[in-house]
Amino acid sequence: MAAKDKTKEQTESLDILESAEALQEKIGRTESFARDNQNLILGVVGGILAIVGVVFLWNWYSESNEKEAQAELFPAIFYVEKDSLTKALSGDGGTTTLGLLQIIDQYGSTNSGNTAKFYAGLAFLKQGNFDEAIKHLKDFSSSDYLIQGRAYSLLGDAYMEKEALGDAITYYRKAADYKPNEFFSPTYLSKLALAQELNKDLEGAIKSYKEIVEKYDKSSEVSVAEKMIAKLEAQSGK
Repeated sequence: MAAKDKTKEQTESLDILESAEALQEKIGRTESFARDNQNLILGVVGGILAIVGVVFLWNWYSESNEKEAQAELFPAIFYVEKDSLTKALSGDGGTTTLGLLQIIDQYGSTNSGNTAKFYAGLAFLKQGNFDEAIKHLKDFSSSDYLIQGRAYSLLGDAYMEKEALGDAITYYRKAADYKPNEFFSPTYLSKLALAQELNKDLEGAIKSYKEIVEKYDKSSEVSVAEKMIAKLEAQSGK
């Protein structure tokens, strides 16, 4: 906008503020617009209030659902830890405890519903139902280094049981690479090395064992890794 136009607008604004008649005329035009467009204005305001209401209700519903899901999850986890796997998955047959599958169905969008997928995968794996274990563990996702890394490792275990060594190697590698740490990564690398050895990839297995020795020298896995390196190097003619 040109400086001349800006000056004109500023002058008009000052005239309105200084003149009672001009101000009254401005207010009158505003009131006229409001009357003529009452439905439009009410519709816009109503729409905004509706959106605010939906957001409020959704937040309240999500928090309420999370609390309910959390309360249902604890007994189910207890059954998994006690190896009462049928009760863990399907509940106790009464009204006191939902099974993991029901929790996933009813509260799947909550954090606790997501965690239920992990424990359902673990329960199915313990039962020997490897396909269901893989399905639920793949549906699970977490940013927590402990539980997500373990989920990848359990997927590797399920594929090992199915003798799908390529897939097992993929998930053991994911477990070892996911937020590496001295507590769990050496174990995942040991599983990876074993899968590679069974898959006739001796060089890959040696590399994985060496990774334990070089990166996690204080781990209890080191002594076994060193022995396996010597054994596999002898087998490969190195």
